[in-house]
Amino acid sequence: MEKYHFIGIKGAGMSALAQVLHDIGHQVQGSDIEKEVFTEYQLRDKGILILPFSADNIVEGVTYIAGNAFNDEHEEIKKARELGYPVIRYHKFLSEFMNHFTSIAVTGAHGKTSTTGLLSHVMNGDVDTTFLIGDGTGFGLESSEYFAFESCEYKRHFLSYHPDYAIITNIDFDHPDYFTDLDDVIDAFSDMASQVKKAVIAYGGDHYAQQIDYQVPVYFYGIGQEYDFYAGNIESNSNGTFFDVYFKGEFLDNFLIPLHGDHNVLNALAVIAISYLEDLNMANIKEAFTTFGGVKRRFSETYQDGMVIVDDYAHHPREIRATLETARKKYSGREIVTVFQPHTFTRTEKFLKEFAEVLSSSDKSYIVDIFGSAREDAGSLSSQDLVALIPGAELLDEEDIGKLNMHREAVIIFMGAGDIQKYEKRFTELLS
Repeated sequence: MEKYHFIGIKGAGMSALAQVLHDIGHQVQGSDIEKEVFTEYQLRDKGILILPFSADNIVEGVTYIAGNAFNDEHEEIKKARELGYPVIRYHKFLSEFMNHFTSIAVTGAHGKTSTTGLLSHVMNGDVDTTFLIGDGTGFGLESSEYFAFESCEYKRHFLSYHPDYAIITNIDFDHPDYFTDLDDVIDAFSDMASQVKKAVIAYGGDHYAQQIDYQVPVYFYGIGQEYDFYAGNIESNSNGTFFDVYFKGEFLDNFLIPLHGDHNVLNALAVIAISYLEDLNMANIKEAFTTFGGVKRRFSETYQDGMVIVDDYAHHPREIRATLETARKKYSGREIVTVFQPHTFTRTEKFLKEFAEVLSSSDKSYIVDIFGSAREDAGSLSSQDLVALIPGAELLDEEDIGKLNMHREAVIIFMGAGDIQKYEKRFTELLS
């Protein structure tokens, strides 16, 4: 048993990795800011100690895992290194950890968390699979042969990994505070793909994923007969989505997923491709799909006073479009109301017109203040600039959150990657 201290344990990846190490028998604790973050709930449920940041946390006999959000001048990192104690960055530790398994990296500009959550759930229906998901969820099994993990492109962190398989859900321009343009993003994904050992499973409908010169076999998936793995005869009802799956033109099986929207069918296809290539028991895989309950903050629904209240992590125009598609298909005929929190000033400025366009497809949009980040806390625009581009949109703050109550029987979607949940919490408290 090793002793680990996580510096920045509330980070999504850090929280998940801490849970994995705890589950397989190590002694784990960590430190972070005192502000409540949704990723901490599972840590506390597992009895993992969370301390405030302090140089006093640094003691002998512990391996320190440092989150990527904190530089070398952080008080805990600095002291540990001054004393000669081992300090390993999150992505470096993860790179070494995965060597004990057949590893599957799930990457892409959008859909990583949903796909990793689905993959880990479904694979565990047939084989023991340790997993790490970007919603802060991690689970470790000592008997695992497989490791499924979310692999982030930000600052090219995914280049630390050499997985057996990689799923590429899509390639798109995001993180404008780091990537210079779309070509820079494509170059990063190309470098990542060159490090995969066995095979890449890529969304065939993505033009940029098609451009990469793959060094291992690549299997494209999509909705259409031109792809290696493809879905056909897609039908939706209140129970979810039914579809047939084909591999190179031959029928494999039909599947039911308790989800709606083409993006969820695509995620399922990627999971089916991995399962097929690894010769898993398809009957078990098929059954596991039907029991999937979703991941945190991805179209998470509650019902109150006749309203459907949705919590969703969408913070890029493409992700918002997918969320709204799900809402329209699942709740056809209901009013769709969005409460959107832009995430970071650079992203808001870069995609201002795209945000306005996609949010205009809601029946009503409310915009709250831009959420900054550890990387930036101010910018040259405000949420009012976005409101001005959306017909009928309004600014919203916590004090006037009660006006949402006028949307009786509506689907109210709280969207964003910051602290949009405090607005949702305030609203549901008022309803209660």
